[in-house]
Amino acid sequence: MSTTVSPARSATTTPTRPQRLRRAVVAVLLGTTVLTGPALTGWAASHAQAVPPVAVQTDLAPRSFADLAAAVSPAVVNIAATQEAKPTANAQRRVPGVPMFPPGSPFEEFFRRFQDQQGPNAGPDDDEDGAPRGKTGALGSGFIIDPAGYVVTNNHVIDGASEITVTLQDGTAFPATLVGRDAKTDIALLKVKSDKPLPAVDWADSAKTRVGDWVMAVGNPFGLGGTVTKGIVSARGRDIHSGPYDDYFQLDAAINRGNSGGPTFDLSGRVIGINTAIYSPNGGSVGIGFAIPSNLAKEVVAQLKENGKVERGWLGVKIQEVTPDLADSVGVPNAKGALVAEVTPDSPAARAGLRPGDVVVSYDGKPVDTLRDLTRRVADTKAGDKVDVKIIRQGQEKTVAVHIDRLADTQVAANTGKGEHGAGGESVQGLKLATLDPATRKRLGVDETVKGVVVTGLAPKTETPIRTGDIIVRVGDEPVKTPADVSRKVAEAEKAGLKAVLVLINRQGNETFVALKLKA
Repeated sequence: MSTTVSPARSATTTPTRPQRLRRAVVAVLLGTTVLTGPALTGWAASHAQAVPPVAVQTDLAPRSFADLAAAVSPAVVNIAATQEAKPTANAQRRVPGVPMFPPGSPFEEFFRRFQDQQGPNAGPDDDEDGAPRGKTGALGSGFIIDPAGYVVTNNHVIDGASEITVTLQDGTAFPATLVGRDAKTDIALLKVKSDKPLPAVDWADSAKTRVGDWVMAVGNPFGLGGTVTKGIVSARGRDIHSGPYDDYFQLDAAINRGNSGGPTFDLSGRVIGINTAIYSPNGGSVGIGFAIPSNLAKEVVAQLKENGKVERGWLGVKIQEVTPDLADSVGVPNAKGALVAEVTPDSPAARAGLRPGDVVVSYDGKPVDTLRDLTRRVADTKAGDKVDVKIIRQGQEKTVAVHIDRLADTQVAANTGKGEHGAGGESVQGLKLATLDPATRKRLGVDETVKGVVVTGLAPKTETPIRTGDIIVRVGDEPVKTPADVSRKVAEAEKAGLKAVLVLINRQGNETFVALKLKA
């Protein structure tokens, strides 16, 4: 297969003198940072004053990554994990060395297509009935953080492995034991035994990493062996919906299948992140890779090394994003913070007096702008620690002291589903409402502990986040039991001049706040 590059114009065309002059002027304009002198007048002069030139330090761009690669590559290892193939009904076959994401993840369909492209060698041998048999192998990468033989990699690389082999750059292979792993951050710590100290690398401070910084990734793509790629940090704080503590760097360095668990370095040779996932429509690198920041990784690794597991703090609330509409409803000036949708009974939050409708704006003296801010900070808190939580309740700021508990492995976030359809009922703001009677409870599968008013339908062209089948539990700061209660609270909000009223709904067992916009 050959590729033909067509020229923009014929190579035999000879430009005239005016054409050459125009080209020279264009070249000067494109190649000049600042134009000065009497010729720079009018719009150009005012624009130059409004936007001062940026001083670019070209000496920071490395001419070669060879010295850096030579220094750090000996500490980067290849990891082979052997797994027993177990038949499961309707199971999706796993792509070795590639993370498996929850259903609905943007990566799920890509990995399924990628696996289909690999043919029969992509997974374990199958029996005639399609059940896998024998062993499967996963290939990935890792790096040594301690000369004593501690190796960091991704959890998905070694998940379910019966045997793990770590191979150094010089070909020396060691059997590895699992020290500990943390599925929620996709990090695992291994240990190998060596008669001599092994080459190791240090962690960087990822908080100082900026978008645009040069980086170099080293790993084992497609099982080829030690491979070096370079690029920049494209973005920070990416949430790829792979876990509750997502806070990834996005990189444009080439990262492919098998790079999982390998390190990304800054120009000083320190690890700024662990390469974990890619996003691609075609199975190869398109310049969108994701790495776990070193500051998150090193805290997890330290706990794995000391305890073999990770302990996290637990507050005991379900939270949701503060949208601009919700901000108006709860008296928050900006759409920031974490809105408490539900408080778990006998939890640290319940004992501290937190309530549904509270907006957490600060935790332990640090601002909470997003849901992830609160989630990560609570997780980083040691069980038994006392922290101050600043909230906004009905427009008033308040600080409460909370004694944090330990997060149990079984405590996970609940998902919300779609409501059911019904008909009829009293209408309030386009919502058709009815009392929650025994027949409706049975139809919706709602138990006796849920109190409120059921939404049986919506008027035509009604724009609202509330769905048919939702149960309105509270309007504003008051529980409701009848459609008349809802109508009264909405009328009070309208009289007070509010643009929206805060409504707590129960949707298939999950409680969440929504903002019901009021018609002018």
